Amino acid sequence: MKPLTEGIDNFITENLEAYIQATAQLCSQPSVSTQGEGMLDCAQMVVQLFKEHDYHADLYPTPGNPVVIARAQGQSERTLLFYNHYDVQPPEPLEMWTTPPFEPTIRDGALYARGAKDDKGELVARLAAVDAVRSANNGDLPCGVLFVVEGEEEIGSPHIAQFVQEHLDLLTCHGAIWEEGNLNRDGRPYLPLGIRGLLYVELSVRTMKIDAHSGGAHYLPNAAWRLHWALDTLKGKDERIRIPGFYDRIIPPSDLDLAYLDALPDHEAETREQYGVQEFVRGLSGKELRRAVFEPTCNIAGLTAGYRGDGLKTVIPARASAKVDFRLVPQQDPDVIFSNLRTYLDEQGFSDVKLTRLGAMWPFKMQADDPLVGLTACSGEEVYGKPSLIVPMWGGSSPIYAFAEPLGNIPVVRAGVGYWDNRTHAPNEHVRIEDFANAARHIARILTGFGEL
Repeated sequence: MKPLTEGIDNFITENLEAYIQATAQLCSQPSVSTQGEGMLDCAQMVVQLFKEHDYHADLYPTPGNPVVIARAQGQSERTLLFYNHYDVQPPEPLEMWTTPPFEPTIRDGALYARGAKDDKGELVARLAAVDAVRSANNGDLPCGVLFVVEGEEEIGSPHIAQFVQEHLDLLTCHGAIWEEGNLNRDGRPYLPLGIRGLLYVELSVRTMKIDAHSGGAHYLPNAAWRLHWALDTLKGKDERIRIPGFYDRIIPPSDLDLAYLDALPDHEAETREQYGVQEFVRGLSGKELRRAVFEPTCNIAGLTAGYRGDGLKTVIPARASAKVDFRLVPQQDPDVIFSNLRTYLDEQGFSDVKLTRLGAMWPFKMQADDPLVGLTACSGEEVYGKPSLIVPMWGGSSPIYAFAEPLGNIPVVRAGVGYWDNRTHAPNEHVRIEDFANAARHIARILTGFGEL
């Protein structure tokens, strides 16, 4: 293995500048899915990039933005899937960028641009990894490689699940490396084994045709109060969610999951300082704070009602709305919860509250003892010189569910170019060039070992 890894590392070192320039070129093409800016142009650029690196690549239509599929054959019958996306977040506020977001700039050992980390840098680092394995292995790959690059991840991947169901034969694989990978403050790679699901809804109320003078508040109905009372039924002060059946299907963490959680570094003090938090929810601290990631949540993400400008305006709001998201844990089904939520609001006397479903993702959880986890952890320690931090459940959400179960309950891991301060989704997003190179080295080692798992 040593001559092979030496060849991999030498290739990445010798060609690093070219891959950074390829990332910069890709980042110079806007592809903001929220605004529909530059999507087809970027998708075609990705197809061309794959063809330049000897893949069979094509665009596949969806009801939204197209999906890029690229494939390269390997020596074994096994196939490793890479999931990435070519869309990016809006760059605003533009005035907070040191250099323009779509004019990639290298400074202080990093490439700055929207998408440099999320997710164009990740994509090109994987191309570098595959090229390095080919170079070190006489032009061959130890297993097949399949890239799926979608254009709607930043708007919740509304069409990817349908796309997978319609192309199961095309996407046959034996494991996957998901988008993104991150190092903690100590330079240790995170290795998440699961991710929570999501149900995102909007509750809206209209009590009158128009706003009214608050002098009539003794007889005119206030939409803001009506919405407040409806929201108050969803969760108690103990954080317990009151929707009937909400907790019925939950699978608790295993003893091994809890052991991994308890072994994670304690960042409680840093988190308090970062957010200015005096006390966490329910007074959580220590191990219980980390274990709480296995508990579902109900979060008010935004409220809109009445007058919100400077000074006074005595008004009774005619309309009010709230955005609410539920983070879900293994075996919770957003379809069931949405239906139960509608029924519950009706039973509580709030049939007048309109409920709109804005997005949904299902949770995903894999076994900690899967061979791909071990391969990813061992190869990561070889590259970074530090053991991986195995995280049984990640707090956010991602469309892993759309692939993992339909493709045969495949294992899904993460490895990539990130660190704790990439400014992902924020102004001055960047990827450190050293992290880019190490991610390519790590992924190349996973690819090398995957054919033999």
